[in-house]
This record gives sequence, structure tokens and C-alpha cells, in this order.
Amino acid sequence: MSNWLSQHGYALIRALRQLAGTPMTSLLSIIVFSIVLSLPAGIFILLENLRALSGHATDSQQMTLILDTAAGSADVELINTRLEKIAAIEGFQFISREVALQELQQESGMAEVMRNLEQNPLPDAFVVNLGSLSAGEIEKMQAMMQAWPKIVHVLVDTDWARKLDAMLDVGRLVVIMLTSVFGTTLVIVMFNTIRLQILTRRDEIELSKLIGATDSYIRRPFLYFGAIQGLAGAALAWLLLYFTIIKLNEALSELARLYATTFTLDPLSWQDSLILILFSGTLGWIGARWSVARHFAQIDHESAIS
Repeated sequence: MSNWLSQHGYALIRALRQLAGTPMTSLLSIIVFSIVLSLPAGIFILLENLRALSGHATDSQQMTLILDTAAGSADVELINTRLEKIAAIEGFQFISREVALQELQQESGMAEVMRNLEQNPLPDAFVVNLGSLSAGEIEKMQAMMQAWPKIVHVLVDTDWARKLDAMLDVGRLVVIMLTSVFGTTLVIVMFNTIRLQILTRRDEIELSKLIGATDSYIRRPFLYFGAIQGLAGAALAWLLLYFTIIKLNEALSELARLYATTFTLDPLSWQDSLILILFSGTLGWIGARWSVARHFAQIDHESAIS
């Protein structure tokens, strides 16, 4: 175990020396990694904040059950009992036709009209707080309640929720596609970076093979080199996104103040940040592994011919 650790420690030191030996090339590769990672990660942050915002919006969503004007107290009690048994809703309120009439009379310009009516035309109603139910769950509940006796209409607006869910689904697909395309690009970038490293050290590699060095011993520093560049690129991307969000929040705070509300963008969570860093480091390692395997096989083939 100590021998294995010492070999990996030596390979890590060699990789750091390679980075220090070619500072400009290494810095450019890290910057490329950070820029390429920033776009899908930035879109992901925006989608997560929109999802959180939609969650807060659905918390206040309501459904209104309009009863038949012929409904009696027994019908109201039956509906009240059924609503109490539904655990998915956060609560409900019964609004009698008398209370509804009083509220309507308080509206501007309606008091005189309502006083001239011979009888109260308004029905009893239940206002149901839906909480954070999805659009599909709301539609199922709407269909169920519509079938209850003495329920004439079930009013709820789920169009905006469906549209927002559809937009978020499209956004997630875009993030996956961009991540796939850009991930492939980063692997190719690292492939070419390691290729240049191998070409400049070809004589050293061939000499190491002649004196008995194994392929794993020779390629290990290159793998660390690729992984370190990937990790550094992810760290730089995280910093770029973090400071971008800070500047955006400064502008959003002023906009939110004009609308008497508060809204701020949240940065990546620590779990998502860890995934970003590990993902980028893995891409660097894959690119390095691919390049080393390709060019080591080419070196072995040329050595066998000669």
C-alpha cells in the first residue's frame, strides 16, 4: 500500500511540474474548461431558480368549488367531510352565499346593483388551498371533485403551471444536450493537450520503456495532469458563476423593490458544485486516458517496426 501511494504521489508531483512547466498552455486549457462548463451550469442554475419560484407560486394556488344554488346544509356538510379526508390539500374555507353577497356589495359600483336584486343569486362555495401540487395532480383532483353531488363548477387555472412545467422540461433537455456536446468538446481539447505533452516527451517515454518502466507508471502523470486541469476548470467556472450571480442579484434587488417583492438567484448547492467539479475532473481524466492509450500504441507500433 505504501509503495502504491508513493507511486501516485510521485505521479501527482510530476503532473504539477508539467503544469508549472507550461503555464500559458495550462492556463488556456483551464480557461477553455471553465468557459465551456459555465454555459450549461448557468442554464441549470436558472432552471433551478425558476423551479423554486414555481414551487412558491403553486403554494398559493387555489381551487374554487361552486355549489348548486339548490344545495342544502346536508350537502355542504358532506362536501366538508370529503375535503377533510384529502391529505393532499393544505386546507379549505367555506364561503356561504350570504358572505359572498356582502363581499360583492363592498366592491366599488356594485352596492346599488346588489340592493335592487330581489334574492341572492350567488351560490355557496369552497375555496381549497392546493399547496405545491403539480399540474397533473391538480387536474385529477379537479375531475374527482367535479363528480361530487351538488358541485356545479370546479374553477382552477392550471394552464400556467403546465406551460411552466413544459418550459422547465425543455430547459432540462437543453442542459443535457449542451452538457453532452460540450463534454465531448472538453475531452477532445484534453486529448490534444496531452498529445502535445506526449510528443514533446517522446524520447523520455521511449527511454523509460527500454529500462523497464510499465505503461501504467508512465501514463499516470498524464492522467493526473488531465484530471487536475479539469478540476481547476470547474473551480474557475464555479467562481465565474458565483460572481455573476452576485452582480445579477444586485440588479434584481432593485427591480424587485419596484414591484414590492423580493427575489434573488441562488448559486449552485454544494451537492451540485461537487458534481460539477467531479464531472469536469472525470472529463479531463477521460481525455488524457484516451490520448495516452492512442499515442502509446502508436509509439509501440513504430518501435516494433524499427
